[in-house]
This record gives sequence, structure tokens and C-alpha cells, in this order.
Amino acid sequence: MNDTLITYTLENGLTLLIREIHTAPIVSSWVWYGIGSRNEVPGKTGLSHWVEHMQFKGTAQHSASWMDHSIARLGGHWNAFTSPDWTTYFETLPASALETALELEADRMRGSLFEPNEVETERTVILSEREGLENDPLFQLNEAVQLRAFRQHPYRNEVIGAKEDLLALTRENLYGHYRNYYQPANALLCLAGDVDPQQALALTRQYFGNIESLPLEKQLPAPEENPPAFEQVDLHGPGDATFVEVAWRAPKGNSEDFFAFTILESLLTGPSSLNMFGGGGISNRTSRLYLALVEKELAVGVNGSLNASIDPGTFTVNLTKHPAHSVRTLLSALDNEIEKIQSKPVTQAEINRAVKQSKALFAYSSDNITNHGFWMGYANSFADYSWFTGYVERLAAVTPEMVTNTARKYLRPDARVIGVYTPNGAEAGND
Repeated sequence: MNDTLITYTLENGLTLLIREIHTAPIVSSWVWYGIGSRNEVPGKTGLSHWVEHMQFKGTAQHSASWMDHSIARLGGHWNAFTSPDWTTYFETLPASALETALELEADRMRGSLFEPNEVETERTVILSEREGLENDPLFQLNEAVQLRAFRQHPYRNEVIGAKEDLLALTRENLYGHYRNYYQPANALLCLAGDVDPQQALALTRQYFGNIESLPLEKQLPAPEENPPAFEQVDLHGPGDATFVEVAWRAPKGNSEDFFAFTILESLLTGPSSLNMFGGGGISNRTSRLYLALVEKELAVGVNGSLNASIDPGTFTVNLTKHPAHSVRTLLSALDNEIEKIQSKPVTQAEINRAVKQSKALFAYSSDNITNHGFWMGYANSFADYSWFTGYVERLAAVTPEMVTNTARKYLRPDARVIGVYTPNGAEAGND
């Protein structure tokens, strides 16, 4: 198996990527649209996620039950996801059934109905989903922190949308969003698996070739390169634990700084999997913050989060406070570890361990055909496929000095947002 991609572009602008993997008679078909919550405007947040839901409600040619049964009877599976940067739909099924996946996605690209009664039913579903999330202290905390981590950029908004927007959006808003963004010139079709390239190209032309691309009106936000000034937000609510989230500005995925930051994250909190299908989780018990905060019983848990995004995003550290100590003590210990990594060069041995952990997690997240289909589109959403094929090599090139400089550049105490969620009636803790 090699990393060679075959690329075609149809006359209507649809880009087709094919990666042949003949280890099993399986194919994973992904359609990626260049639309996510990043392209939404105030007052209409949640549009992209809601439109994704509506793509499972039927078309002029096929009912919702037909679509579901057509995949299930083949022993395949399908799903869809909306992120700040993209929306994607996939089917993984026997290679002999590739035509079924392409027919389904081409039909959904041009023929989804958005029946008014289905729109209202889905409004209730999404509002219920939103209300369920609001019962989670970690969701509340993350939403409050992100709203302050960006002044205007849509990365400040939750993908699901604000409740007031979900109540106000109309069928016309949804259908207009769909017609504008769901078209060949704004789509990338990725096929990974046991496919014949010429046959795949012929089927793609058959089902997608006659779909017209209309003039695209795309909302593109101005990146917020500068981090926010220091701010702390305090929340209170039901529960038993106190949670702390700290957010700093992080480099965009296609930045040279991203790879040094990946190693920095691995050293501090353990590596993050960039692939939502990644398995084989790597323990973070050798990370600096685990050893300094959890092992010393200042925190019950610690984890970090870093994503590869089109524009500069955030790196967050989430802490669950130990009941015997105060938030102030916990944050002081966190700051101490950040200062150490900024002032004293990390050792090459630490770099090697971090690279090894990140490489292992990367390998786990690339271990099946569905994962390969994911990576083909994901890497192209903010860079290109060479980002994926060169990932391990670029991590291995990170030096201790690069990590120190990255920590100094991004993890500044005056350029972060701190969020604290305290249970109602909780005491500060003993020190």
C-alpha cells in the first residue's frame, strides 16, 4: 500500500481523489463540503449542522428509509459530521457497491427536499440536543471560554448553534444555505479502498457530472491572529466537581508552528488524536501536567485539546480540581509547569518520547480504510494530502529549541482565557 493519490477534476469543479488500497474488498466514499460553522454569520449559527441533519430526510427520488436500508442491506455503514471548517458524509461498504454510495450522494447534493414538517421536527430534535448539552458542565464551560477566546471569529460559536438562532431559523434559511454550498465546485469526493480508478471516474461522471455548479457566495471570516487579553469567566451550577478550562491561541493546521505545538501538547497533556475514528488511545500519565497536578493530588484529571484548523484556533487544557485544594493553587501549579517549559529547554529524550507517542496515535488513527478516507478529505480541508503523508517526518524534525520558542510565543499568561465551573454551594477547598 502506498500514499499515492489519483486526482481528477470534473468540468463542473468537483474534485475526485482516489487512493487504491487492495487489502480487502471494501471502499470508503467521502463527500466533503467546504462549509462549516466558520462560514456562518451572527444570528444564523447552527445552519450547517441543521442542514446536515436534513440530508438524511429524503430527496425527490429516494425516501429517508430507502437511503438507510440501501446501505444496511449491503452490510455497510454511513454517517455525517459538521465541524467549524467542513461538513462531510461517508459510506463504507463492499467495493462492489460503490455505485450505491455515489448515486446516494449525488442525489443528496441536488435533490434534498427540506419538507417544512421535517424542518420543524428536526428543530425539536436539535433544540433537545442543545438542551442536553447544556446540562453538561464541561459543555457550558467550553462554550463560555470560546466566546471570550475570539472577539469576532465564528470559531467562538458552538457548531450546534445558539438557542435563540435555532428558534428563529426558517426553512428558507436552511434551503438557501444548502443550495449555495452543496454543489460540485465546493465539494471534494474521496474514495479509499479496493477501487479501479477508471471505473470510479466513470461512475463519478455518471452521477455527478451533470450537476451544475452555481455562483458560490461564501462567507469567509478574517482570521484572528492576535490572542485575546487575559480574562476569567466564572460559572456556577449543579454537580459535584469543580472544572477549570484554560485556552490559548493555537497555530492553524498548515502553519510550521503546528508541529512544534503538537510536541508541546504531547509533553504537557499527552497527544490528541486528530482523527475522530482513531483508536488505541495513548495514556497521558507521563505528561508533565499529569505528573505535577494529578500525581500530586492537586487535580483529579487533566487533558488537552489541539485541532488542525483553517484559521488559528485554540489549545485548551481541562482540569478537574481535587476537592482538597483551591482553584488558585491549581492554577499556580499549572503556571509553574508552563514557566518551566518556557525557561528550561526540554531534553531530546522527552522530544523522542513525545514523537513516539504522537506517531503511535497517528498510526492507530490510520489503521483502516474508513480512516484513510477521512484523512484524504481532512488534510485537504486546511492544507493538502502531503500534510498527511509528511506528518510523522515533520514531527521528527521538531527540536527542543522549537518547543521552547513555541511555548513562549503562544502560552503567554497575559493572552489566555480561564474558565471555572464551581458547583453550587461548593467551598473553596483547603490549602
